[in-house]
Amino acid sequence: MIELRAPLTEKAVRGLKIGDTVYLTGDAITGRDEMHMRAVECSRQGKAVPEGLVGSVLYHSGPIVIKDGDKWKAVAAGPTTSARMDSLEPEMIRRFGIRAIIGKGGMSKETGDAMREAGCVYLAAVGGTAVSLAESIVEVIGVEWEDLGMAEAMWRFRLDKMGPLIVAMDAGGGSLYENVRSRLVR
Repeated sequence: MIELRAPLTEKAVRGLKIGDTVYLTGDAITGRDEMHMRAVECSRQGKAVPEGLVGSVLYHSGPIVIKDGDKWKAVAAGPTTSARMDSLEPEMIRRFGIRAIIGKGGMSKETGDAMREAGCVYLAAVGGTAVSLAESIVEVIGVEWEDLGMAEAMWRFRLDKMGPLIVAMDAGGGSLYENVRSRLVR
């Protein structure tokens, strides 16, 4: 078991190997389809992107967040299917220096190539664990692009030992998903 602290360094990320079990503490952001589209479009147009995006841990999640007094509280934050973001993820990784992606189901070879180039890993979370994973969100730091709706907005979370997460795609080009596919093709 490895305990990681975000923000993650490229060196720390490149030291992770497929199959490693990690727990993550520190800051992370959420992002699904709409957030990816807006971030890429802003960057392409030379517009500023929200604080916390560059060098981030990007959690593919559409959380349920409620207002608790004057603060937000995450009550459910499970992983969403990462393949939905495959068309924009390589550009996101390269443009913003994403260090880790948390999600479920894995991502494409093209995304894996971008991970290898930039120093990024894919951390697989177990589906169906939205409430238990939300318990590791100790603070909602903020929210960007609320007009996209709760599930699509970019939430900024502070985590305390989120996990267990499995390194399913590493920065060296290893992929548990490709390993399984290659066994099935024989």
